[in-house]
Amino acid sequence: MKSSDLFSLFAVAPQIIIIPTVLAHTRVYGVWVNKVFKGDGRDIYIRSPPTNEPVKDIYSNDMTCNVHNRAVPQTVNVATGDNLTFEWYHESRKDDIINDSHKGAVQVYIAPSASNGTGGAVWTKLFSDSYAYAFDSSSNNKWATDRLKKAKGQHHVVIPNIPTAEIIALHQAQVRYDQDHDKGAEFYIECVQVRVQNDHETLGSVALPGGTSLPGTYSYDSHGIIWNLFGSKEDWDPRSYVPPGPAVWEGAKGGKIEMV
Repeated sequence: MKSSDLFSLFAVAPQIIIIPTVLAHTRVYGVWVNKVFKGDGRDIYIRSPPTNEPVKDIYSNDMTCNVHNRAVPQTVNVATGDNLTFEWYHESRKDDIINDSHKGAVQVYIAPSASNGTGGAVWTKLFSDSYAYAFDSSSNNKWATDRLKKAKGQHHVVIPNIPTAEIIALHQAQVRYDQDHDKGAEFYIECVQVRVQNDHETLGSVALPGGTSLPGTYSYDSHGIIWNLFGSKEDWDPRSYVPPGPAVWEGAKGGKIEMV
């Protein structure tokens, strides 16, 4: 496979709004494919950052794959239609990945691997989940980060019908703790290297449209970044929250926050 045929998967981790504490900080431990765990992926198939500290400058190149956007030795093999699950952790596997005060969204993007996620509008959004509103019971009204914590940090996306390719999966968490403070949003970002096999490519597959730059698409005045978690419900109703970035690609196959 030529490097020009490769693709990169960018999984955006919870996009959250918090009062910052040490428990805010989170990273990806490993991934599952169709409920099979692929082992500790840190610095093996995950482009792991050295710490669980956030990225705060949304215009920096660290918005792509955090401070360690470099190739690692292995990739995870998947097929189109497979479930790819990310597993987040705080300090050790299966601990509480996030504090209850942290609220926000979960998003996933993909992009050509040959681009290394940089150099322009190469990203395509696969998934976005922010606030679930249940009409039957207010107790079921939960931010994506609440549900991610309940699911022990696990969230999957379905691999879309794209051509055979190698990809990188990046998960990004955004923390908001001060709606007026410059760089008040915090992002937790990971990239996972994945090889996608499409055995039915002769029957047709869909090229990624791209269109999103990371960095470049988000700005400090974006609605999904400027958000007051503790403001009045009339002005800051979570049901009206829209995460930053474009709409989910129409060729995406969905996903869900749930335990394997």
